[in-house]
Amino acid sequence: MKDSAPVPAYAVVLRGGLVCDVVAEEARPGDVLIADGRIQEVGERLDVPRHATEIDASGLHILPGLIDSHVHVTAGDADLGALAEASPYYVAAQTSAILDGMLRRGFTTVRDCGGADFGLAAAVEHGLWAGPRVVFGGKALSPTGGHADLRGPGRTVLDDHTCCPSIGRVCDGVDEVRRAARDQLRTGAHHIKLMLSGGVASPTDRVDSLQFSADEIRAAVEEATNANRYVTGHAYTAAAVNRGLELGVRCIEHGNLIDESSVALLVEKGAFLVPTLVTYQYLKSEGAAAGLPQASQDKVGVVLDAGLEALELAWKGGVKVALGTDLLGSMQPHQNEEFRIRARVQPLAEVLRSATVVGAELLGREDLGVIRPGAVADALLVDGDPFTDVDVLASPDRHLRTVLQGGRVVVAA
Repeated sequence: MKDSAPVPAYAVVLRGGLVCDVVAEEARPGDVLIADGRIQEVGERLDVPRHATEIDASGLHILPGLIDSHVHVTAGDADLGALAEASPYYVAAQTSAILDGMLRRGFTTVRDCGGADFGLAAAVEHGLWAGPRVVFGGKALSPTGGHADLRGPGRTVLDDHTCCPSIGRVCDGVDEVRRAARDQLRTGAHHIKLMLSGGVASPTDRVDSLQFSADEIRAAVEEATNANRYVTGHAYTAAAVNRGLELGVRCIEHGNLIDESSVALLVEKGAFLVPTLVTYQYLKSEGAAAGLPQASQDKVGVVLDAGLEALELAWKGGVKVALGTDLLGSMQPHQNEEFRIRARVQPLAEVLRSATVVGAELLGREDLGVIRPGAVADALLVDGDPFTDVDVLASPDRHLRTVLQGGRVVVAA
């Protein structure tokens, strides 16, 4: 036993599990030693500090904590227009429950693409709420009538107050876009999100519309680049995707209607794609009951059927594809179904990589998404082989036994 070195503030050893290497697509018997929130050693029959807490992982696979690269943690209602007018206190209470559910499904880090702010991220970081660490971008930026302009055609009043729980902020013209981007970055935003095309949840735009001028997009990209951050873009069609990439956007959300030219540009630019297939499946089947307005329900079919084809096209073309879900309201608990949907066209190991190492690269956090010395000690103990059985990832209620976040057990079956 190691008695000569100082005892860490806390230490945990996962004993006798099968340690998953998501890059090599293999699981090997071994122990994982954790101290002070980081993985210290991985190997068989490790010596550990005398006072370390031992967790028996025999017969279980040890996975990295999962990363969802497209969530809206404040979206407790599928009617985003109503959300914008809700009490911030009520939205916060809903958000706390949503975050807790995500953690219990194995997601230890999420990237919020509209709605979460610095205070919400701090609430998790400081232990006030249980949930995945939140990488936030603040409010998504939209032109008037764009995807984050949630007013119906007869409403003209717009509240852009910082504390308004809207997922977006409307800005028109280069100066307004530049000011809005700077304002999000001022709060510590990790990315700037632009609405590059129409979308499903907004009331007045068409899915195939282009949004923002080229100069407005360039202004946001310049501000993000100056702050060593990046722009991610909501876009469905090849025209919107390609235009954004050519103007410096680093990541594309959704991309259901891309073509070969989009794949070539994504690869050329080293950009990321974050498909969100599960949301369309449940918007179609449960959207009405969850409060999705009729105008939005009518648009779901346009993007639903093409999503899997776009994913397969991008993956086979060598695009860096991260996992995202984009679920709203009462549909949030279906988060892990994204694994089952993607497994229709991708090997399970590839889907798992999208939710670990690819997501970590997108976040600029390569100390996440892996089980190796030096990495943040986010880990899952699961019953079953995630490389061969999709149910292990898609059904956490049956297979997830323990969740560690920063080396501490936060969920135990």
